[in-house]
Amino acid sequence: MSTLFDLSGKVALVTGGNGGIGLGMAEAMATCGASVAIWGTNAGKNAAAVEVLRGHGVEAEAWACDVTDREAVFATTEQVIERFGRIDGCFANAGVSGRGAKSFLEIDPAEWARVMTINVDGVYNTYQAVLAHMVARAEAGDPGGRLACVSSLASVSGAARSEHYAASKGALNAMTFALAVEFARYGITANAILPGWIATDMTADAMANAKFAENAGKRIPVRRWGEPGDFGGIAAYLLSDASAYHTGQLIQIDGGYWRF
Repeated sequence: MSTLFDLSGKVALVTGGNGGIGLGMAEAMATCGASVAIWGTNAGKNAAAVEVLRGHGVEAEAWACDVTDREAVFATTEQVIERFGRIDGCFANAGVSGRGAKSFLEIDPAEWARVMTINVDGVYNTYQAVLAHMVARAEAGDPGGRLACVSSLASVSGAARSEHYAASKGALNAMTFALAVEFARYGITANAILPGWIATDMTADAMANAKFAENAGKRIPVRRWGEPGDFGGIAAYLLSDASAYHTGQLIQIDGGYWRF
């Protein structure tokens, strides 16, 4: 039997991993044998997610960590390493959508800053903390590591009235490209995952708008909105040794929406 996607012995950290796309990725990696650490700010959801993950027979823990709190991010990263011994893959999924505005002209500075702080600074904080560990491990003779952030199709398309959200995700794409180049020497890869229209808590309002949901659905060639489980395969692949030569890419998971 092939062991190409056997994740036994690997440890994945998933921020925002207690629901939606994050939990979809975490659960798939758990089914392939990985130990999983999740960060989330909702204690109840954290506990429920850990129960689901442990149900697959792997070790799993959750930490209440706000990715915008730099000191907390570095301290929690150390706690994850103490608990599991290592971090092989960091899936930076924690993020927010922009609060609705009728025009770019109505996006106030506080809302712009909120989206940038969570979506960009949160990934910057998380990646710096995890990369310090991955680089030190590589210099000690154990190279390798996976960085994967959850961006959005909004980063490469014209997302009217969501310029703050689009800009934050575009920044993640650019960060991904640079990290892929800088850290390749340590066997570390960096990629960005771009979801299309996915049924999660973040898109609940859009889905509740029957006219919008129908129109968006007509543009999805597979004729359905995506689900968190649709991101499991890419997460398992990226954490696995099979993806060692796959880096610096924007990976669209959208049911064909972008091409149509």
